[in-house]
Amino acid sequence: MTLASISPADTRAAITAGAILVDIRSADEYAREHIPGAINVPLDRIGDLPHNGRQIIFHCKSGMRTTANTLQLESAADGVPACILKGGIDAWRQARLPTVVDRSQPLEIMRQVQITAGTIVLTGVLLGLIVSPVFFGISAFVGVGVTTRKCTLRTLRVNPTRTLRLFC
Repeated sequence: MTLASISPADTRAAITAGAILVDIRSADEYAREHIPGAINVPLDRIGDLPHNGRQIIFHCKSGMRTTANTLQLESAADGVPACILKGGIDAWRQARLPTVVDRSQPLEIMRQVQITAGTIVLTGVLLGLIVSPVFFGISAFVGVGVTTRKCTLRTLRVNPTRTLRLFC
């Protein structure tokens, strides 16, 4: 069985009728912007989901995380009627429904990583054009790290007696 997807308008009506809206994004994403009345239970703690028999509506940023983790969310609902906000908070915002925004909170970690990686790549390209083509290697190194899904910092072992593994 899969969870049904409902529109932002239907979600708002369900919340008014007493449904629980659960934001499965990370705490930093939630702190920066969330739907009023939503409770934050990140996906890695979804087993701690509090519910009292009321309908549960799960949401994330775009709907991809909720859709990809349907089985885990169904299990956390524990037999209580549950569904997914189609399109997540992005669709909610697009429907011109209110969100609580706190710009004083830091950007979510993935956005910080994207900005940092982009800055390093741009710096490598500029240095490669202006100073020496050797600096293009910086951009290549970041590109390999970004495009290689299984490659993490844990697999890159920097040890004088071992070779640095760039490809995982």
